[in-house]
Amino acid sequence: MRALAFALLISAAAGPALAQDLRPSGKLLLTGGVSTVEGSGGGGLSTWATTTGYGEAAGIGANLHATKVELSDFSLTTYGAAVGIFDRVELSYARQYFDTQAAGAALGLGQGFTFGQDVYGVKVVVAGDAIFDQDRWLPQIAVGAQLKKSDQGAIVRAVGAEDDTGVDYYVAATKLLLDRSLLLNGTLRYTEANQFGLLGFGGREGASLQFEGSAAYLLSKRLAVGAEYRTKPDNLAFAGEDAALDIFAAYAVNKHLSVTAAYVDLGDIATFKDQRGLYLSLQAGF
Repeated sequence: MRALAFALLISAAAGPALAQDLRPSGKLLLTGGVSTVEGSGGGGLSTWATTTGYGEAAGIGANLHATKVELSDFSLTTYGAAVGIFDRVELSYARQYFDTQAAGAALGLGQGFTFGQDVYGVKVVVAGDAIFDQDRWLPQIAVGAQLKKSDQGAIVRAVGAEDDTGVDYYVAATKLLLDRSLLLNGTLRYTEANQFGLLGFGGREGASLQFEGSAAYLLSKRLAVGAEYRTKPDNLAFAGEDAALDIFAAYAVNKHLSVTAAYVDLGDIATFKDQRGLYLSLQAGF
C-alpha cells in the first residue's frame, strides 16, 4: 500500500510538467533552499515547499550535496542528489550513514557500527509562488513523500521497530517576504520513522503527525541565517526520542555552490543523552 501510494504521487507529479521546454534559470539566490539530511530542498532539518535548484517555470535545476553532522557520541554522513523540474516537481535521493562510533560498543553492536538508509523523495507544488506572490498572503504549498529503507532490518526490529521500510507524507507551506528579507516555513509530516528512519519504523504507537518549522533572515542576497525545529515520533520503548533543532547560516558563493553550517541539537539518541554538535553541508548544482 505504501509503495502504491508513493508511485501514484510520482506519476501525478511528473506527467503535465514534462511536456514543457527547458530554459535557463533566473531564480533568486537561496530561494530554493539547501539540501536537508533527507535530500529534499529546504533547510538542514526541515523540508520546504520550494523546489531545489534554480530552474524556473520552464527550466530544470539540479544539485549534489554532501553533509556531515558530528554529535557528542555519534556522527551522520549524507550524500545525495535532487532535480527540480519546471519549478513544480522535485525528485531527490539521499544515502545516509549513521556511525555509532565508541557508543556502538556500549550498545552491544561493536565500535563503529553503522546504520545506513536510502531515502527517495518526490515533492509537488500545488499552490502559490514564494517569489512572485508578494502581494498575497498565500504561501507556496507543496505535498510530498519520502520512501525510506534501512539496511539493518534485523537490528531495528530487535530494538522495537516494526519495519525497516517506511514512507513519510508531508505538506509544506513556505512564505517569502522579500520586503522584510524573511522566509518562513511550516511543514506537517505524517511519519512513523524512528530517528528519521535510521532506527526503523513504527513501534509502540506507529505513525503520527509531526511538525517542522523554519525561519530564515536574509542578511544579504548571498547570506541567510535562521533556525529550525522538528518534532519526531517516540516509538521505541528502550529509548526516548526528542525533537531536533538547529541554528544555521547558509552562504551562496553563486548559483552553483553553497555552504551551510549549523549548531544542531538532536536530543537523546538510543539512551545517549544530549546529542549536540556541528552540521556542515556543501551543495553544488545549477
